Amino acid sequence: MILYCVRHGETTFNAGGRIQGQFNSELSAVGRQQCAAVARALGELPIEAVYSSPLARSLETAQVLADVLHVEVKTDPRLMEINAGIFQGLQWDEIAAKYPSDAVRWKSQDPDFRIPGGESRRDVMHRAGEALGAIREASFRHVAIISHGGFLSAAIKVLVQIPAELNPFSFDNGSISKLAWDDRARVKLLSLNQVDHLHGLRHGGEDL
Repeated sequence: MILYCVRHGETTFNAGGRIQGQFNSELSAVGRQQCAAVARALGELPIEAVYSSPLARSLETAQVLADVLHVEVKTDPRLMEINAGIFQGLQWDEIAAKYPSDAVRWKSQDPDFRIPGGESRRDVMHRAGEALGAIREASFRHVAIISHGGFLSAAIKVLVQIPAELNPFSFDNGSISKLAWDDRARVKLLSLNQVDHLHGLRHGGEDL
């Protein structure tokens, strides 16, 4: 199986440096351009299925690609971004001012720190493993997964067996990462955070 892992297009929260978590926010004009660029990059490939988080920013990104591929989007709530609890809707300077001890705990990279009202990094890794296992059992050969920066980081850590304590990945809006997953459960990371298809579009933004 070949997995094409896509981070959704830029949102108004991304552009404003706000934490979304499981909040919904609209794609920005740049985000919609990124969606079109992703569809151009992947639309000619033999992708048989498109899976998406049900959050609006992911689903809209997925639908643009699915329309080009002439397939239906399959949603799975396990593909959602981390529930960022009390951090959701805030910028990092606001989080540091309102919740200083929680901000320090999060920045420490502790995988078991559960954001009050939300999830921990390890929680997301657990449901990422479940979601990916279900996708693998579907036996498609080429699959696109449209999700979120925090989720994709957790998912790839699970696939390539990186310890939960390490957080080496960051994903730009509209980026594509490609993995090969064979019948013996061996995984090769073929590309990471590819952005050349975005042709100079802005593609940064908070990972959550």
